[in-house]
Amino acid sequence: MKKFLIAILLFLVPCSLFLTGCGGEEKTSDDAGKIKLGMITRLNASEENFDDFMKEVEKTFDVKISSHKSIFFDSLNAMQAALQGGQIDEISTYRSVARYMLAKDPRFEVLKDHSLEFIDSFCFALREDETELRDSLNAVITEMQSDGTLDRLTKEYINDINAETDPPAVELPHFDGAQTIKVAVTGDLPPLDFVSVDGKPAGFNTAVLAEIGNRMSKNIELVEIESGARAAALSSKQVDVVFWAIVPVSEIIPSDTDKPDGVILSDPYYKDKIVHMIFKDEEKK
Repeated sequence: MKKFLIAILLFLVPCSLFLTGCGGEEKTSDDAGKIKLGMITRLNASEENFDDFMKEVEKTFDVKISSHKSIFFDSLNAMQAALQGGQIDEISTYRSVARYMLAKDPRFEVLKDHSLEFIDSFCFALREDETELRDSLNAVITEMQSDGTLDRLTKEYINDINAETDPPAVELPHFDGAQTIKVAVTGDLPPLDFVSVDGKPAGFNTAVLAEIGNRMSKNIELVEIESGARAAALSSKQVDVVFWAIVPVSEIIPSDTDKPDGVILSDPYYKDKIVHMIFKDEEKK
């Protein structure tokens, strides 16, 4: 089985990560019979050009992946509802998130037959004039990789987490008089980032941000933003940083596949595999 590393986002990374997709177009004859695949709204790609991109991957690597029709959503909750309601056939999400979904409802199932292995590399996106902040983030990420902090946080907040409970709350740093960095989060992607009903931030990404804030002596403020609105929130300066996914560059994958103009990216701090999930509704059997 040929494997190819490529970013395809949480989720991380849909118009409503979700009761309906963003596209809204009527199904064409080319889409007839295709598997409707829900995924988090991409930042710089429409449903149509993402499907075109997947066709290029299929042609280059001689594998079958364009049998799916991409349907974008802005939240995980809406995407799950669409899957349970039969509006889509499968969802694309992270392996760590799938573990949470399975623990909450055993009717979800991870599909194991994949012709490609898709992996997202998590990073931060900033406005292109924020090079000093980008460089500071990169320095801290390198430091956290070298001293084992990222491995420890991965173990604590992802590998060893009890998926039957909400991710543990994380206390964000506060330094009187210090700069505040506003970071956009979807808040509903456990165990990566999560905001509880009482407003407490939690999850792996939040723990990473807390560590970064402490090492930089900066305040971290989380701003809940729907996935599809992240790029606009960044460009309008509503936030300073958003979570992103790095696309490995190759002959068929341009470096700006999912990166709007005016955006710069930090170094990656975590990788997670993409899986497809279905919903087994026993009442329909």
